[in-house]
Amino acid sequence: MSTSSLSAKNIQRKWHLIDAKDQVLGRLASDVAKILMGKNKPIFVPYLDTGDFVVVTNASQVKVSGKKSQTKRYVGHSGYPGGLRVEIFDKMIKRKPEYVIEHAVLGMLPRNKLGKQMIKKLKVFAGEEHPYKLRIEGGSK
Repeated sequence: MSTSSLSAKNIQRKWHLIDAKDQVLGRLASDVAKILMGKNKPIFVPYLDTGDFVVVTNASQVKVSGKKSQTKRYVGHSGYPGGLRVEIFDKMIKRKPEYVIEHAVLGMLPRNKLGKQMIKKLKVFAGEEHPYKLRIEGGSK
């Protein structure tokens, strides 16, 4: 009896379409992260990127629970004195709704080269329209 090992060329990738309309941000991000890592597949190994592609639509209509819409903050710094920028969830969801989901999912992926490779398979759109219809439906494009 021999054990078969998984290699990168044996991985089959699918495309998943997820509608974020009226879904809670954390639960949505957790489900997306599992698909990107490949933890929903029986061939999962932690040292390879076995995950699938994920297209998230209606990012502008994602919800948060409690008072997070007024208290959740997105913090950035320019590196210069006085360069601290803070923005609350309500303003960020209006300005850059894609960033809200990407930021939540990125926090649930590994912090290494493999995590950077996984996040590239995430495509987020504020509205219903996206250019990946043929790939999701099983077309050749």
